[in-house]
Amino acid sequence: MNVLDTLKKTSHNQMPEIYKTLSVERMEQRVKDIKERFGTRLFIPAHHYQKDEVVQFADATGDSLQLAQISAENKDAEYVVFCGVHFMAETADILTDESQKVILPDMRAGCSMADMADIEQTERAWGILEQTFGDTVLPLTYVNSTAAIKAFVGKNGGATVTSSNAKEMVSWAFTQKQRILFLPDQHLGRNTAYELGVPLDQMAVWNPYTDSFEYEGAIEDIKVILWKGHCSVHENFTVKNIEQVREEHPDMNVLVHPECSREVVSFSDYAGSTKYIIDMIDQAPIGSKWAIGTEMNLVKRLIDTHPDKQIVSLNPHMCPCLTMNRIDLPHLLWTLEELDKGNVINQIIVDKQISSQANLALDRMLNRSI
Repeated sequence: MNVLDTLKKTSHNQMPEIYKTLSVERMEQRVKDIKERFGTRLFIPAHHYQKDEVVQFADATGDSLQLAQISAENKDAEYVVFCGVHFMAETADILTDESQKVILPDMRAGCSMADMADIEQTERAWGILEQTFGDTVLPLTYVNSTAAIKAFVGKNGGATVTSSNAKEMVSWAFTQKQRILFLPDQHLGRNTAYELGVPLDQMAVWNPYTDSFEYEGAIEDIKVILWKGHCSVHENFTVKNIEQVREEHPDMNVLVHPECSREVVSFSDYAGSTKYIIDMIDQAPIGSKWAIGTEMNLVKRLIDTHPDKQIVSLNPHMCPCLTMNRIDLPHLLWTLEELDKGNVINQIIVDKQISSQANLALDRMLNRSI
């Protein structure tokens, strides 16, 4: 089920307008009071990209898979109020016990990248790939994908990957099959395969809207099939941004996420996952200078927590991810107050068969990498 389908089913669960009129101080106090009453029965994970107004109440912060794993390990928590986006809450529901309820405070919180690969497109593409290449292709999917896509990958012998372990998982995939299909982010797939030595002329983009390859070479030379998807935030960092930084600040380091384009990654000084970016800044020398190409909320938080370093966004005109930033203080409070009344709203429930098959893909990754 995609985000739009979920929204249609839960359209009656709309936050009352009164929450938009409450003062920040009053909302913060009410959240604190509810958290205290629930104690360990309530667990609030928040993704690194979330707003500070939400992160301040998080019991854990991290990347999506890390938070889902932490939620699953927390057996005391009856309710996991996931401050992130839909695919993250799905993964948490897949990994947690049936007795635990995973809740997304705002059902509009999605990921445009995850929605760029739906199951109908993927099944259709797989049929064409099998006709073209036979049994030589292994599917991999970024964890930034829907539960249905994870299930498809699991059912077909593949695995999930994160931006931290993508190299390890792509290397593993090539021990299994001659070719890989990488969903849904073409940039992470391209950057990872290139760093592992796969030439760009052996990578083809699959266009799910035309059901065709975007590729000029011989079909039999293709080793990596990249789904035509991308992160709308990271794709907006450009080589021109880097050139401007280097012109104005020649001694500034450029650090980007591998969801950026190949050109941006190759032109930058460093590239790595969100954890890599955070660790790099944590360990950077006092007085060092950094232009960071990733989501704006995280960049702002790094600026605030590292006043001893000069940190700027690689693109100063970048806006925060609109769907990633749907979870705000009013929605968090509304969700918690309904829980306090005994009402579970916006619960994320993944179909059992999809959950089982998605678990196969997750387990294949977790058995090889953490």
